[in-house]
Amino acid sequence: MSSNYLVKIFKFYIDGFRSMGVGRKLWAIIFIKLLIMFGVLKVFFFDETINTKFTTQDEKSEFILDNLTKDYN
Repeated sequence: MSSNYLVKIFKFYIDGFRSMGVGRKLWAIIFIKLLIMFGVLKVFFFDETINTKFTTQDEKSEFILDNLTKDYN
């Protein structure tokens, strides 16, 4: 695909977003919700990582191996 087609596609989408009325507000709401979900909630609910739980490489690898080979049945 040549760069001329990519430029035409890019201009097509830019012109489409410029002429939006309600759609622009909806996209803004979507981006705000994504920011809240992945930015803010991640800090409060998913702050614990493997580096905070374990100090040595052996403990980390044992934890990962145990979780990968866990039988859920």
